[in-house]
Amino acid sequence: QVQLVESGGGLVQAGGSLRLSCAASGRTDITYTMGWFRQAPGKEREFVAAIDYPDTRTGHSGSVKGRFTISRDNDKSTLDLQMDSLKPEGTDVCCCAAKSGVSCAECEQLYHYWGQGTQVAVSS
Repeated sequence: QVQLVESGGGLVQAGGSLRLSCAASGRTDITYTMGWFRQAPGKEREFVAAIDYPDTRTGHSGSVKGRFTISRDNDKSTLDLQMDSLKPEGTDVCCCAAKSGVSCAECEQLYHYWGQGTQVAVSS
C-alpha cells in the first residue's frame, strides 16, 4: 500500500506560478511511475504529467507542455509539479497517483494509488 498526500494548491492569478507537492508513504520501496491528473467541475479527469522510475523519463500533456514540469525525489519519496504561466481555466482539483510499470503513463485506469487532491484556482 502507498499513501499519497498532496499540498501546494491555492489561488493564483493568470500568468502566475504554483508548485504542487505529493508526499508518498508506505511501500515506497516499490518502484512506481507517478503522475499528476486534474479535474475541473463537471468534467472528466485528465492526465497532466508523469515520470517513471528509475530513468525519470517524463511526459506532459500537450496542454501543459512547456509550462508545467514534473519531477521526483526518490530519496525523499516526493513528487512535484511546477506550474508556470497558469491560464485562467477556473478551479481544478489536482491529484497525484502512482502505478507499477512504465507503459501508458497517461492511462488513468492503470494507476493503483491516488491522493485526495489539492485545489488549484486560477483567476483572470
